[in-house]
Amino acid sequence: MNIVRFRTRNSARPRIGLHDHDGVAELAATGSLAELWALPLADLRALLDGAPRSELVPLADVELLAPIDGTTEVWAAGVTYETSREARVEESERAATIYELVYDAERPEIFFKSVAWRVAGPGGEVGVREDSAVDVPEPELALVVNRFGETVGYTVCNDVSSRSIEGENPLYLPQAKIYFGACGLGPWIRPAWEIGDPYDLTIEMTIDRDGTRAWSGQTSTSRLHRRLDDLVAYLMRGDVHPDGVVLSTGTCLVPPAPFTLAHGDVVEIGIGGVGVLRNTVVRGVPGHARIAQEVRA
Repeated sequence: MNIVRFRTRNSARPRIGLHDHDGVAELAATGSLAELWALPLADLRALLDGAPRSELVPLADVELLAPIDGTTEVWAAGVTYETSREARVEESERAATIYELVYDAERPEIFFKSVAWRVAGPGGEVGVREDSAVDVPEPELALVVNRFGETVGYTVCNDVSSRSIEGENPLYLPQAKIYFGACGLGPWIRPAWEIGDPYDLTIEMTIDRDGTRAWSGQTSTSRLHRRLDDLVAYLMRGDVHPDGVVLSTGTCLVPPAPFTLAHGDVVEIGIGGVGVLRNTVVRGVPGHARIAQEVRA
């Protein structure tokens, strides 16, 4: 079972539903994902197990949307794998020791990534900045955390980043990480109780360019240097997330320099037991006119 946010061919209104191998059934009594994340974990599970569902709609007949809405935010953790530490040290011109120190520090690196309306969903467009020379996708397991700090689900995150901007100066991290098109989520949310061991999930990423495989790699969450509950605990310190929060947990697959994303690349990220997220890369602000219109609506 997966929790999905979707719309049908006959209506542009986002809906919430449950997906299985046969299709999608709408949770008619639920208007948003944010409503679900206001519930304690036990109540959420009871609701999903017992909620009346609509007629099953074939998956091919719905458009899956980014599994985030309301005032739910996306945050991210950095330097949580040794490979990430090595990549940050390599790209940094002046402050390599900062990344070495944070890898073993008690307090993890956690930063804001995106508001809900900026997030690209499955099949959507992610962007690379026009003022950046080297850009990479970062495949990450993302935790869906309710308002009480409980991890209620998992999804796939594409934490698109500018290596060149961050490498110039660590204080440029917001410009390297937080911009329109820098975050993809999806294709759905897998309930936490259906994942046996989040520290034993395969992560795969492929990047296709002009019909040819430009890069591919595979790793596992078993290489995480941090505990997931510790990351959540630090995220919740001194903050309130009434609509819950999505926390992306860092990457272990970094295409080596001088690789950089190009306009038209197709990035596919798969996490075993969770799902596969596929996005197309656009240089500059992707779909800004269309997205602005949807937000106003």
